[in-house]
Amino acid sequence: MAACVVPVDLTNPGQVFACLGLAEAADSLLGAAQGTFDWRHRDLVLFRLKAGGDEDPARHVLRFLEEATVTSIAPRGSVATTEKWSIPTQLSESCGFPFPDPEQPAKFPARLTDKRGRTIDIDHWGDATRSRDNVKFWAGSGGYPGAALARDALDLVRGRIEDHVLNPFSLAAPQKSSFRLDWRRDYVPIDQGFSNNLHANMVMQGYPLVELLAAIGLTNARPLRHTKLSYNYGVPGQLGANLYELNFLRLALGAKQRPFPGMPFRKFHMQLDWPGQKNQARCIISVIEENIQS
Repeated sequence: MAACVVPVDLTNPGQVFACLGLAEAADSLLGAAQGTFDWRHRDLVLFRLKAGGDEDPARHVLRFLEEATVTSIAPRGSVATTEKWSIPTQLSESCGFPFPDPEQPAKFPARLTDKRGRTIDIDHWGDATRSRDNVKFWAGSGGYPGAALARDALDLVRGRIEDHVLNPFSLAAPQKSSFRLDWRRDYVPIDQGFSNNLHANMVMQGYPLVELLAAIGLTNARPLRHTKLSYNYGVPGQLGANLYELNFLRLALGAKQRPFPGMPFRKFHMQLDWPGQKNQARCIISVIEENIQS
């Protein structure tokens, strides 16, 4: 197995979700992924990751993204497509589908495929279960598709990804739209007294690689929703020399308390607001750490 470390800001939910995305992708591509958050050094928090094979797992995942193309996946028999947005639509080969066939293609899963034919699917935004939130912060089920947002994020960083393997969450680019998971790009105009939409030559600086990895990280784990504008997320800390199996990382993200006694665990509250019309897009406006009861 090979290991790596990635700097992470625990008060940025998108970066925490992106760490899970690195682990999910490494597990899919290399197998046996394990990870943990290490905050033992006051001025530097690291995400530690290891996976099968001899190559740095973060580098391997980033190389996959560098090569990846994006298609959308529709249920068998569906007539809706994302080709309006120049995203090829592929009909699912399985009789099962992760959620009901939507009337509009915005929620179709996105499939990332590299040159070797390996795939990673992103589908959290279509989750229709009542047991967990779909964490879909961008606007309108009939609007811009998640697959197109994934394609756009890749296009913004392609050719630059592997240069940032030591600090992938610092890779920035002018970004018009996103999954709204990294809050460094977003703001509420009425609070700021300013709207960049009124300035045609102004584009906000975003972090497309964080956005994409964060979306992958939400495949099997979700923060804990309280209301549409209020969530908690948890992170497990380093315990001795061991890393956690992927299931523990998933469990901790939405846990109310530490998943097992003795686990170093930190819990954060994120508050959202409406950057535009109510009940459409949401954006993260603040994050505070909460005390953990023993």
